[in-house]
Amino acid sequence: MLPEGVAHKAFTEIDSTNEEARRLGEAGEAGPVWITAQVQTAGRGRRGRAWVSPSGNFMGTLFLRPQASPRKAAEMSFVAALAVHDAVASLLPPDLRPDLKLKWPNDLLHKGRKLAGILLESSGIAGAELAWLAIGMGINLAEHPDNVEFPATSLAALGVTDVTPADALTALAAAFDARIRQWRDVQGFAAIREAWLARAAGLGGPITVRLSDETFTGIFEGLAPDGALEVRTGGGALRSVSAGDVFFPAATR
Repeated sequence: MLPEGVAHKAFTEIDSTNEEARRLGEAGEAGPVWITAQVQTAGRGRRGRAWVSPSGNFMGTLFLRPQASPRKAAEMSFVAALAVHDAVASLLPPDLRPDLKLKWPNDLLHKGRKLAGILLESSGIAGAELAWLAIGMGINLAEHPDNVEFPATSLAALGVTDVTPADALTALAAAFDARIRQWRDVQGFAAIREAWLARAAGLGGPITVRLSDETFTGIFEGLAPDGALEVRTGGGALRSVSAGDVFFPAATR
């Protein structure tokens, strides 16, 4: 069951659920719409990386019109991370839930291994609201990739073998509905930021940040009010990072 007023488009095979969201946006779809697929032939992650999309995992995108400026809508990255955390936690037995953590800005980890990834894509009008927002999600239910830069895992590898993509969609739809309401109607981004930090991986510990033109290390101090990563470097300076890749020492995982 999906929340009232939310549509669902299901595909057996598609190039990418985010690409279908783009097509819906260009066609004038009002949303919100969940787009799911059993198989993606051209799934992708952040920074153009390929996303392995085997059947049995959850592959989906939430298409919506956020009625927000691009800067405000960027907060949805953290809203999405919390919703995915909430949804996956609800699918796990209680003893496995404490090890679920969020890696900046919106990867879901279990004991330091990547369990889910999120990719936000959008189209905007200069100086105005975003035309539309696509929140793409991949959750490793049945399988996970090996020999990848950041270690991965799956629900099946954790011993949870009875969760289907349909189960994941039901949990995600409910979690997103609640977190979007919290962000938009109730408490705003300050509450989202606080909740994200409560689930943050590596907070207060060593961290490596890889940018497009440099890599540096420091201590993960927190999030700026706008969601930027705050890292205290060896010289004592506090650096704010808006885009980059985060890694932890093996011992932290």
